[in-house]
Amino acid sequence: MTDGPTRARPLPTVVRYAKVRVTVTRGPDVGLSFETAGLPIHIGTAPENDLVLTDDTVSRRHAEFEPTPLGMRLRDVASTNGIMLGGVRIRDAFVPGDVQVALGETWIAVNWLQETVGRMQVSVDRFGDVLGQSPRMREMFADLDRIAPTDVTLLLEGETGTGKDLIAEAVHAESPRASGPFVVFDCGAVAPTVIESELFGHERGAFTGAQSQHVGVFEQADRGTLFLDEIGELPLELQPKLLRVLEKREIRRIGGRAPISVDVRIIAATNRNLRSEIQRGNFRQDLFFRLAETHLVVPPLRDRMEDLDQLVEHFLSLERPPKQLSDVPPSVWEMFRAHRWPGNVRELRNAVQRLTITPERPIQGGVMEHSSVGRPAPSWVVGDRVVPLRVARRQAGDDFEREYLEQVLGRSDGNVTRAAALAEVSRQMMQKLMRKHGMGEGR
Repeated sequence: MTDGPTRARPLPTVVRYAKVRVTVTRGPDVGLSFETAGLPIHIGTAPENDLVLTDDTVSRRHAEFEPTPLGMRLRDVASTNGIMLGGVRIRDAFVPGDVQVALGETWIAVNWLQETVGRMQVSVDRFGDVLGQSPRMREMFADLDRIAPTDVTLLLEGETGTGKDLIAEAVHAESPRASGPFVVFDCGAVAPTVIESELFGHERGAFTGAQSQHVGVFEQADRGTLFLDEIGELPLELQPKLLRVLEKREIRRIGGRAPISVDVRIIAATNRNLRSEIQRGNFRQDLFFRLAETHLVVPPLRDRMEDLDQLVEHFLSLERPPKQLSDVPPSVWEMFRAHRWPGNVRELRNAVQRLTITPERPIQGGVMEHSSVGRPAPSWVVGDRVVPLRVARRQAGDDFEREYLEQVLGRSDGNVTRAAALAEVSRQMMQKLMRKHGMGEGR
């Protein structure tokens, strides 16, 4: 392992935010409260919310309250009973000062406190290939600046498409291990029967079909970084073995007798709320704490829409020939700003690439219909321009995946387990593809 990059980065500065408290004043959860400073508060009955309610009239993901210099931004997240303020239902509004609102039968008071909280931000608007000029991203970049030079284990939580893989790669590139290997292992893309072998390796003859020795990803990543993507998909029975490796820094191949020392930094990522998975019995608490020596939540694109212009400009610059923001029609900008981006930055990138092919309809799914019935075949020649092969191939692959999923899910009446069996993939892989294309996780 050699010394890593010496590139100087701007020093972080402290930005102060007013502290705010939300408190349930009426309803089954009266007295429940949550405090924040500058970060949104997610409210609903789903366990991944910040303020988790038990009121049956409150939706799973009901509302988002975000403190801003203009006051509290109250946003209805497609709830059933809405947010009521003074008898008026609001969808998205900035409300200055203290206020009380109703979510179904639950009343919630918003109180601004005199106390302020300082958080570190950096002046730069990128970390590696991860872009963002919003306060939340600048704060995350400041955290990453402190984390990258260390050897601590990092857990990244965030929705599919938020760029967790790019963050992991950038942390590796900015670390003293940069000259070592960066190995990616997707826990949700490998059949449960072979995950142990892929992680830890096996000796020849260890099991039927083991014709030769296999070196697992831990050994492959020795003196470098191992990125365990979709760690929430790791089978429960393998979690104690992973925990043991993380604690002892040694592995034992299947069929092997002697332990093998490994010098590896671990970065793990998941699109699940692992604390909720612990409560459900799907993830070990001791493994969570071992992975979350440092824990960062990557915000979804809908929570940092001020980054939209920068991201679109970046993706346009990657086109061949490169394009500019002025090339995007106003109608498309309206569509982009109104869309909720369930596929996050990955979906935005695909939409920008699709501008080359179908400028009038860059978004598929969400705003546009999911169904492919009646969808015209794409044209790879637009006027006097020919779509570059790499763009066309990528677009065709995405379209194929989406249409394949639609047909298989239609055949299985939306049952994910049956759809996975028909497609001959794991349920985890089917759900991962569905999330990639903004189809949720199904049932």
